[in-house]
Amino acid sequence: MLRQELGTNITAIVNRLASELQNTPFYPDFLADVQTTMATQNFSKERFGTECYEWAQGTSLDTKLRNALYHLMHVQPTLLANPDTPRQVLKEPLTYIRKAQSSWERRLVKCVNSMASELAMPLARRRTKQEREELAERWADLSTDETDLTMIRPVYAPKDFLEVLASLRNPNYDESVEENLWGSIQLPLKVNDIKGLVELYGELACCCKHTGLDESVVGEYKVNLTLADERLLLGQKVVERNHGPLSRELIKSGCPTSLRGVLWHQVLGLEITDKHCKYFEELVKAVNQHELLVDKLIMKDIQLTASNDDQYFVFEDILFQVLLCFFRDTEVLSHFEHSSASPPLAVARGNTPTPDNLVAYPPCGVIPFHGFTMYAAPLSCLYEDPVHFYFTFREMYCRYWYRLHIVTSHTQGAVGLALQFELLLQSCETRLWQHCTTMNIQLLPIVFKWIVRGFSGYLVPDQLFHLWDVILAWESLEVLPVLALAVVSFRRENLMDVTSQTAAEAVLADITAMRVIPLLKLALATDRTRDREG
Repeated sequence: MLRQELGTNITAIVNRLASELQNTPFYPDFLADVQTTMATQNFSKERFGTECYEWAQGTSLDTKLRNALYHLMHVQPTLLANPDTPRQVLKEPLTYIRKAQSSWERRLVKCVNSMASELAMPLARRRTKQEREELAERWADLSTDETDLTMIRPVYAPKDFLEVLASLRNPNYDESVEENLWGSIQLPLKVNDIKGLVELYGELACCCKHTGLDESVVGEYKVNLTLADERLLLGQKVVERNHGPLSRELIKSGCPTSLRGVLWHQVLGLEITDKHCKYFEELVKAVNQHELLVDKLIMKDIQLTASNDDQYFVFEDILFQVLLCFFRDTEVLSHFEHSSASPPLAVARGNTPTPDNLVAYPPCGVIPFHGFTMYAAPLSCLYEDPVHFYFTFREMYCRYWYRLHIVTSHTQGAVGLALQFELLLQSCETRLWQHCTTMNIQLLPIVFKWIVRGFSGYLVPDQLFHLWDVILAWESLEVLPVLALAVVSFRRENLMDVTSQTAAEAVLADITAMRVIPLLKLALATDRTRDREG
């Protein structure tokens, strides 16, 4: 009976995957390739299906199909869920979290509307012919734009979001019966402890060689090559295979610098074609046709972040291009299918607000916060072509970054990662935690800004890429609080001497010199599961 039920579930999942695959951009081209290839083969009518399957094994078509299914399951994890589960429960199982996210969304919409009223600016307007011509002429040099942005202010910053998360309470949690929660995050969510994290990041936690730490040492297989050179040769073979899961396994022990861009594409399931180029051109036309209020928000954000960063200020122009296009891309809305959030809605001026007249605003459904630019800025060091840059950024946002600024009970959401940091601090750095508690020092507000931006802007690019390699390789953001703990541990002696919140912030103000892989290995060392004695 159990075997029969399991078989039925697998069949239902396979059918759903097959059905969903037909709705992807991949399917038409794949079907055409299959039909063309099959026409050249001499298969018998009696065993056509079997012979096709046997012939396809190991071919490029087989690899493409496997990659497509692999990425589909990761982009839409709800495909593997029980089909009878209500959609809102799939998106977010906890009712009070859904209410909190809805309240947060209303607050953001109210802020945007208030800004539009104060500045007497519409949420969107059609550009005049002269404005379109001027914008087209300076599209490659947008950083020279002299638009006055002094009155534009960010809708919110990470510290504002943390205040919302810290105020959340589970209405069904009885503190008189259950164990009291001591940290800023007062939600009894289930997150990984240090033992669970060591198990999750096993290859990283063990003593395996990693190019982020041992690139100059002798290779593992060839004594006449350094580890970096050996990994480069291996990486070239993996690139030729063009197999997403294989590329993921490679970057678990370090990604060859010169191959990072193409390997990330394979891990993310991206293969840039003429269709992508045409799609990007349509987004550019959309920017040229209409001006949005969020354009000024993101331009202001670029000025406040990337323009003031020594690593990224030279990439201002491409950042303007990519981000202005992003906020007009309706394909970004697809991530709301498995997110606790919903896109903010607006109605065209003069229309009656009805369900038929409401549209997502901005078209991508995302209202930027202070620091949003830094999700994109590091990619400017990897991709010169704005098309490759754009689709890599969009894919990483829709897979990972969106979780960092929504209210969700997901373990990789902002609240789960914040709680995880606090629990790791208590269990792995007990003396430091006790000292901070005694001095009324809160470390979470300091490290939360690192976490919510994926450490972008706080680490130099080459070290940040090692961190993002880990995120892509393990498909998990849980490495962010692990690194935050490692940084705090590294500065432990200095923190033990401070007696105020301001002094603690000063100790952790600059972490640009940190090396990511050694710190992560330190944090995941097995002897950290016991309390420190000194």
